[in-house]
Amino acid sequence: MPTPVPKAELHLHIEGTLEPELAFELAERNGVRLPYATVEELRTAYSFTDLRSFLDLYYALMAVLRTERDFTDLAEAYLARAAAQGVRHAEIFFDPQAHTARGVGMDVVVRGLSAALRAAEDRHGVTTRLILCFLRDLPAEEALRTLEEARPYFDVISGVGLDSAELGNPPEKFREVFARARAAGLHLVAHAGEEGPPAYVWQALDVLGVERVDHGVRCMEDEALVERLRSERTPLTVCPLSNVRLRVVDRLEDHPLPRMLRAGLMVTVNSDDPAYFGGYAEDNMRGVRAALGLGEEDLRTLARNSVNAAFIGAERRAALLAEVDAHRFAD
Repeated sequence: MPTPVPKAELHLHIEGTLEPELAFELAERNGVRLPYATVEELRTAYSFTDLRSFLDLYYALMAVLRTERDFTDLAEAYLARAAAQGVRHAEIFFDPQAHTARGVGMDVVVRGLSAALRAAEDRHGVTTRLILCFLRDLPAEEALRTLEEARPYFDVISGVGLDSAELGNPPEKFREVFARARAAGLHLVAHAGEEGPPAYVWQALDVLGVERVDHGVRCMEDEALVERLRSERTPLTVCPLSNVRLRVVDRLEDHPLPRMLRAGLMVTVNSDDPAYFGGYAEDNMRGVRAALGLGEEDLRTLARNSVNAAFIGAERRAALLAEVDAHRFAD
């Protein structure tokens, strides 16, 4: 495979990196019985009609994640794959409510993930950030409790996000918890404009005060929103293969990414839940290049956008941008 373009990955759910082989390994380790006989049978189940059908399997498979070691192994497996795909910085989402609800403590999750993330730069050349996501289909009061439970770990948690089923769960529902997170000095991001309408993107910006919008592809339905996102240089963490697998678009060839670039939007390309959606960061880049006819400078722009949108210091940003600029694409 040609050398991948250096990049940052800004939209990655660590639970969504659970490959079938690791799921079976952890199930055996922890005495969990999966409703699938083989790796192949489980992989076949990774076929979805919409976001809800994906989430049902996504949450069910989390049953294999029980101990700190499990979370460390999960993160280490992602980091090794990501590094091989040119990821030089990763901002990793995790869903604590999906674990605490089944008796796995916040401390287990954070310590397990942190063990892998601390070693990531030396082992893989990847710097990292950890972002706690609230499940938007649960009550806002639970998000508030989760934020308080996470407070002892704010030294390793860099920000908060908002994910899970979007429809019927507008960003404004989480106004208070995002205000508290802002007061605590955490970065703010949120999923909006994937299944939900452009109005959800407006709310994410104006009510939650997010610094980045995760997905955001439906902004293209609202000219005023596009102009605002362009003028304010608000990053959009787009996930093309995910959009196809969850039927946001029917085919990769139909994806609005080229129009978003032409509109001057600060678009980045990410893998979302790569074990479920058929590809990691560079797989997404290669997919859009082939399906959408993007040129080398388009890919360089996407990579530069990812670095500029990352929550990193000036020195690290400058070093990564230099890597992107020096990259030579294979013919």
